[in-house]
Amino acid sequence: MSIIFECEYQGRRYAGLGIPVPGEPHTLHRVADGRLAAALVAGGGPEALSAAVARGTETVEVTLGDPELRFLPPLLPTAPDSGLINGFMGTHRSKFDRAPEPDEEFTPPNYYIKGFGSWLRMPDEPLTTPADPVWLLEEPEVALVYVNDDRGVPHYAGYTFGNDLNDIGLHLKNPWAWTPYAKLCETSLTPWLFLGPPPRTATGRVVIERDGRPAWEGPFSCGTDSLFHRVEDMTGHLFSYPALRRPGLVNYLLLGADKATYHDGFRIEDGDRMVIDVTSHGVVLANPVQYGQAETARS
Repeated sequence: MSIIFECEYQGRRYAGLGIPVPGEPHTLHRVADGRLAAALVAGGGPEALSAAVARGTETVEVTLGDPELRFLPPLLPTAPDSGLINGFMGTHRSKFDRAPEPDEEFTPPNYYIKGFGSWLRMPDEPLTTPADPVWLLEEPEVALVYVNDDRGVPHYAGYTFGNDLNDIGLHLKNPWAWTPYAKLCETSLTPWLFLGPPPRTATGRVVIERDGRPAWEGPFSCGTDSLFHRVEDMTGHLFSYPALRRPGLVNYLLLGADKATYHDGFRIEDGDRMVIDVTSHGVVLANPVQYGQAETARS
């Protein structure tokens, strides 16, 4: 399966093929903002993205760790309101007491909007939370990436992996009203865009580090085989809403997570480092937790 990524290097936008290997030079191809998204919506499906990267004839070689190299969320435009982070809740089979019937009528899962694409964070960047969260929960998830064309038709680009950090303690205090507040923690994504259908299975381990040492760890599994609903039913329903089909919008759609630290009674604290090792796909997403500062509007 092909993998692409975008980044900034020395103040210019580039793209690459595959995942860079630490210590080895990796070729970057110069691309203009929006060029890859345009190639996707022009036709050819996700694989058109690989060809668009390779057509960038101006190249440079870089090595991971170069201080001038900064990775970007997949296909994120520079325009501040052209990306949307959103997702589904309660999607995993483990949260139901039964299996779905083969011809069962689709009931949409709970849905939330988390923020603009510019709010996304990359690996190793801090994830800021409210100043006084009740009980934080990391959520390793598959994130689908869609780009709307000029007519507002969504085009599937591929998938990546994210951490939908949220305050489950606040959510559980009032699930019908306070969930939007609970979701107001920053979200991280890996920059690697896998150019294939949503994975049936993605597995790995979560490690929460405190003071440089593992304080909690456990396995996780996500992917379409873990879901109660079919992805095509969820996305078909979601994109029936015109607001999500705004031309040019890049949509980062989180598919939900299984049980994790909270369900084991572990509390994530300020300064902890969350490490999500997606072993099945050879990628790691690590971010420190940073409590925000409380502020109020000034008149």
